[in-house]
Amino acid sequence: MSSNRRLFWSIVDKIEALIDSGLYSPGSRLPPERELAETFNVSRPTVREAIIALEVREKIEVKTGSGVYVLEPVNKLNSQSKVNAFEVTQARALIEGEVAALAATTITKDELSCLYQTLVDMENNHFIAAADKEFHQIIANATRNSAMILTVENLWKLRSSTPEIINDYDSVCSKDGSKTIAEHKAIYQALESGDATQARSAMHSHFNRLINALFDAVETRSLEEIRRKHNEKRGLYSIPNSAKLSP
Repeated sequence: MSSNRRLFWSIVDKIEALIDSGLYSPGSRLPPERELAETFNVSRPTVREAIIALEVREKIEVKTGSGVYVLEPVNKLNSQSKVNAFEVTQARALIEGEVAALAATTITKDELSCLYQTLVDMENNHFIAAADKEFHQIIANATRNSAMILTVENLWKLRSSTPEIINDYDSVCSKDGSKTIAEHKAIYQALESGDATQARSAMHSHFNRLINALFDAVETRSLEEIRRKHNEKRGLYSIPNSAKLSP
């Protein structure tokens, strides 16, 4: 890497550090290019390249004729344009499988009692969605691992982060309630017995069924959309409709 290139990245890091420190707060305007060049004792072209890199990193926004403004920090957890229900479910399966395995060795009797109550609530159709969420949260909390707890919480946020993911989950979670309860019971029994391997396996089975149900739901919607388009074409090219257009 050339010295000029290293210098350019050095300025990027310095300005980014000043932004992250709060010296340049979101919404504020950066000093002019000339002033930055003097501050860092570099050429204006070097500052210009650094500004371009910071814009790519979504740290700043260049407004022609106005200046360079600091942007609000990008929360990657809330940037879900490329995340879909399948990815969320796969991530939950892998992570919550390990969460269940660890919880099997640490869960208390009181937590098992609370976990069992969620099963009762689901069987009695009492706030099923809330009971489902609480079930998974209790298991995460039982790990005593803050990183795991936070990860599970964030995955639940992803679950309702976009209309597409919400619709996909709604299309399957409102069905097969008895299967969900049975799967939760299997997880509960593994945790109650302290069997980490079985707890992991039961959690994986739970999410594997959900992923397959999501595929079935998406396939059904796709087929319905194809039928709808074919029906539109059928109507467009039908002889009676064509005849109406004839003089």
